[in-house]
Amino acid sequence: MVEVMATGSSSTTAEHLRAALDGPWGSVREEARAHLIGEEFTGDPYLDYKAARARVLEQMRVIATLGIAERGFRRENGGTSEPGAAVTGLEMLAYADLSLWVKAGVQWGLFGGAVENLGTERHRDYIRRLISLDLLGCFAMTESGHGSDVANLETTATYDPETEEFVVHSPTPSARKDYIGGAAEHARMAAVFAQLITNGENQGVHCLLVPIRDEQGADLPGVTTSDDGLKGGLLGVDNGRISFDHVRVPRENLLNRYADVAPDGTYSSEIENPSRRFFTTLGTLVRGRVSVGGAAAAGARVALSIALRYAMKRRQFADPDSGEETVLLDYRSHQRRLLPLLAKSYAYAFAQNDLVRRMHLVQTGQDLEPGAQRALEKRAAGLKVAQTRHATRTIQECREACGGAGYLTENRLVTLKGDTDVFTTFEGDNVVLTQLVAKELLTAYADEIRDLDALGWVRFAATMAGDVVRKRSGVRQLIQTLRDRGDDGIDEGDLARRSVQLQLFADREDYLVRTAAHRLRARAEETGPFEAFNNAQDHILAAGSAHIDRLVLEAFIEGIGDIEDPDAKALADDVCDLFVYTMLEENSAWFIMHRFMSVERAKAVRRGVNELVDRLRPHALTLVEAMGVPETMLRAAMLDDASVYERS
Repeated sequence: MVEVMATGSSSTTAEHLRAALDGPWGSVREEARAHLIGEEFTGDPYLDYKAARARVLEQMRVIATLGIAERGFRRENGGTSEPGAAVTGLEMLAYADLSLWVKAGVQWGLFGGAVENLGTERHRDYIRRLISLDLLGCFAMTESGHGSDVANLETTATYDPETEEFVVHSPTPSARKDYIGGAAEHARMAAVFAQLITNGENQGVHCLLVPIRDEQGADLPGVTTSDDGLKGGLLGVDNGRISFDHVRVPRENLLNRYADVAPDGTYSSEIENPSRRFFTTLGTLVRGRVSVGGAAAAGARVALSIALRYAMKRRQFADPDSGEETVLLDYRSHQRRLLPLLAKSYAYAFAQNDLVRRMHLVQTGQDLEPGAQRALEKRAAGLKVAQTRHATRTIQECREACGGAGYLTENRLVTLKGDTDVFTTFEGDNVVLTQLVAKELLTAYADEIRDLDALGWVRFAATMAGDVVRKRSGVRQLIQTLRDRGDDGIDEGDLARRSVQLQLFADREDYLVRTAAHRLRARAEETGPFEAFNNAQDHILAAGSAHIDRLVLEAFIEGIGDIEDPDAKALADDVCDLFVYTMLEENSAWFIMHRFMSVERAKAVRRGVNELVDRLRPHALTLVEAMGVPETMLRAAMLDDASVYERS
């Protein structure tokens, strides 16, 4: 653990830390802070949901004039080809109103992303219109009966060669598109995912553009839309349902980047393998998953900024020695409940910056490595899980830490809680995504494994050699680099050594992946592949979570390495230590059970958390300011109400 120097001012230190946390597109964040500071972008929790939806649509129209949306589209389509800047700019909307962020994400991220990434030249006009909001759309993938299981969606798109049209149909009640943002009121067109059938053969899930409303907002013939009604949050988002009754659309409405249907009904695709074609199609939409994690983490930063500022002012119970009431954040229990969550927020901010940078390189063609897209998808899935779970826990803890004041809508925490709750299940259910990450860990060592059936996958995983995680990921090299930096005079097993910390995270991941493979093999010899997988699912999920934790720590370490100011760097080092010690404490039972940590070492971890929160307490305001949520954007009444805490 590094002692923080006190040579510079706290405001200067905060500025340096904020620059590091803002990441590669810091100028985009600063621009957004200036644009979004006005009341017109603030959510109003007192509106009914109809008025809230209308307000968000008007906010969208203002956003459309700021040049934020264009960044996410290619130049030939009227954009500026800056996907990293686009994701970063839209993430900043979460500081103002998460309904606005979701609405913008549906229009320009999901709907727009589907048209641009799955469409071709013939769909270019749609892109120009949706950027300007001349065309409002929605992303109709999820069905009432099939959510995460996209490959088995029931909606059909059957080609009719006589009219050169697709007939889009919902064959069962469970085939109804559900929870679709924009479907209840505003969308005029849907990007519909359906089973493509031509010449009597099902070619799997493809995406088509299907008009659903006329300009007056009335359903088009064969289309039935309905409102999902009140939700737990996101009042400004018009989620709804869509059913199709033999709706005909032109052949050209098929988004045909990866597959096409000729006028006579002949199906063609450059990707012959149906499974690979399906995953390639979904992989192009990874930006949505990247964005969800970032917005959830932004919501957590808002909550922490409110709760910590309140805890630095609100007084409760008298100190018997001085007679003065004690500030909440001076209590160890309050430090322990909020400061470790702040450390996680720092960790996820660095990890998100790294993820967006990788996404930008892949989507702009600067990273052409064969496995880059697949690695991006795995990382995006993992960080989406980590950040959305972090947001759910953090906002709840912040609400509780603010007592009754935290429960008042005027203090924003309950709104944040309701608005982010769904993030754990949309853009991929977190359990399913963790499983996806683990499966990739077990199969990423040979490209041909991708298309194996369940039995083949189990057999491959069972033959995997030990320590493959570190051999493949480069984490071993990072550990050695950290050891080579010095740390002379510190015991090799000292938990304060960054290399030791990373080694513990990597050892846990290694062990879980390797033993999951062995467990699959042992079970597969007795049962079928599904039973083998199902029996080991808890183990597999643990492996996925351990992998995510290790990636986040690596990103944190690398992010600190880019900080030049010594005071800011020393403070960030302590925050990183708190993140590590917190994660070790949360998983101490596992480390002890598997003999990676002694009981005495586990006790040292607990003491380390206490020492670190005590050390960071004087810098709490600096750390809050560095998170980059402007105080004027917090809009929590209790922060302005002097009567509740200005007492002696």
